Amino acid sequence: MKRRSFLTSAGVGVAASTLAAPAIAQTHPEIHWRLASSFPKSLDTIYGAADTIAARVSAATDGKFQIRPFAAGEIVPGLQVLDAVQNGTVECGHTASYYYVGKDPTFTFDATVPFGLNARQQNAWIYNGGGMDLLREFFDGYGVVNFPAGNTGVQMGGWFRKEIKTVEDLKGLKFRIGGFAGQVLAKLGVVPQQIAGGDIYPSLEKGTIDAAEWIGPYDDEKLGFNKVAKYYYYPGWWEGGLNVSLLVNRQQWEQLPKQYKAVLEAACFEANLTMNAKYDAENPQALRRLVAGGAVLRPFPREVMEACYKAATELYDETAKTNPKFAKIYEPWKKFRDEEYLWFRVAENSFDNFAFTAGLKR
Repeated sequence: MKRRSFLTSAGVGVAASTLAAPAIAQTHPEIHWRLASSFPKSLDTIYGAADTIAARVSAATDGKFQIRPFAAGEIVPGLQVLDAVQNGTVECGHTASYYYVGKDPTFTFDATVPFGLNARQQNAWIYNGGGMDLLREFFDGYGVVNFPAGNTGVQMGGWFRKEIKTVEDLKGLKFRIGGFAGQVLAKLGVVPQQIAGGDIYPSLEKGTIDAAEWIGPYDDEKLGFNKVAKYYYYPGWWEGGLNVSLLVNRQQWEQLPKQYKAVLEAACFEANLTMNAKYDAENPQALRRLVAGGAVLRPFPREVMEACYKAATELYDETAKTNPKFAKIYEPWKKFRDEEYLWFRVAENSFDNFAFTAGLKR
């Protein structure tokens, strides 16, 4: 009796859930968004984060919420993604916010600040250090909601046709470099050029620019920079941990069902984690291949690093004095950075310095 009763009850339960499923599905509308990326499809890691977001959103909503990524230039040029999101040309975009420092240098905090935070510290500041509230308030003025959706980790310093031995070697150098770092280097005589990823190689090949930085070995190898420039410098002090964001049109965000909002936010978390993990996994072997192929690996001289650091801190203080939005984020950001540096110097740096050196002796 009990067994028959259980089976009957179970059968009713299954039938009820089967009947209820369409009703539940009806409460979730079909939504189709377009995503404009700042990156070319050939860069499967940084562009691939948009594919990760789209796939996760679709899977978690049973295909009801679809996001279709478009590479740089397919809808708008790579450096115009913010504008496209803001004016509603697309519902969302995947980009590095420091591309828009020409509008306001405050955008740099959503991406990376020269001599600032590494990837873990950037995530700590955004998710748990008050950064998200400050950034959301700033982006609200543009009708946009921002989500961390990828991190490259610390980057390389780029490809140069000639050696950089002193600060004097920087003067007059036409250097493709994105974001606020261009303004830092301009103080030292560099002529910064902001060029989208897919357009860097031809500019370097034709001699329109003298040097170029992008991200690191895995992407640089794909883009072929080693074929047109010999010297590969490190570190990319301007990008200790580049945060790449999903920017969403605020009106479109507000119209999303609650469940879809949760799914999209979770998908961005996944993209943030997987991008950083893939770069860390792929860069070592790519660097070996580049060096084996003739790339000349060089550290920036200490003199150059110190001059760049001085120029950077001067620029931040100058900007904070004239830009209230920048100052509002800069002061708490700087306090957070200093605390992070103290902690990482005690534990992380001590471990890294010993372990990395010990590993080389084996």
